[in-house]
Amino acid sequence: MPSPKTLPSKSRNVVAPSSSPSRLPPTPVLLQQPSHKKGQWKSTKLFRRVKSVFRSFPVINPPCKMPVSNRQHEGHIHGGKQMTGTLFGFRKARVNLAIQENPRGVPLLVLELSIQTGKLLQDMGSGLVRIALECEKNHSEKLKLIDEPIWTMYCNGRKVGYAVKRGPTEEDLKVMQNLHAVSMGAGVLPTESSEGELTYMRAFFERTIGSKDSETYYMMNPNGTSGPELSIFFVRI
Repeated sequence: MPSPKTLPSKSRNVVAPSSSPSRLPPTPVLLQQPSHKKGQWKSTKLFRRVKSVFRSFPVINPPCKMPVSNRQHEGHIHGGKQMTGTLFGFRKARVNLAIQENPRGVPLLVLELSIQTGKLLQDMGSGLVRIALECEKNHSEKLKLIDEPIWTMYCNGRKVGYAVKRGPTEEDLKVMQNLHAVSMGAGVLPTESSEGELTYMRAFFERTIGSKDSETYYMMNPNGTSGPELSIFFVRI
């Protein structure tokens, strides 16, 4: 797979990485609040508590129930709402997924996925990647699908661990702020972390809602090839 600095070939408005490691530019965070999520972010303390709980779960291997969509036709997906999706993280650390209404907005959803950033980008360079995120219905709670805190994660049908929802941290917001002018593209951002440069890939996604218990995000391929490189399925069973 080509290095992140060269993906995609027709990317536009890509932020040029700095030649020397330094702190992310100290620009103020001026992102727009989502239209229906103002003031609803939960404490990062709750996120840490949830993580400590799910790490103690026994490892269970239920069959992956990845939904099959009939919306894809000739490389285009019809009827979905266009969103901005960003995959970012240090190459040897877990990748994060942020979904925004637009590139200048506060994320509607931030997920920490149980796969290394470098591994996911490598898999995407080798062919279509399908990520299925499953959780069980809790009839005593009336959560929206994307507000579920913990997901069992499958990548191309193979269980790879868990994904955890969290509110955007200060570092997440800095990344989004530094990429606010990027509509689609890939590259690296310098940081002071010992883990080196932070890799990102940003693209438009089409969001399709099957029901209150299923949603799908299809990455829109900017280079005109048939079909998305990445599809993410949320399923509550």
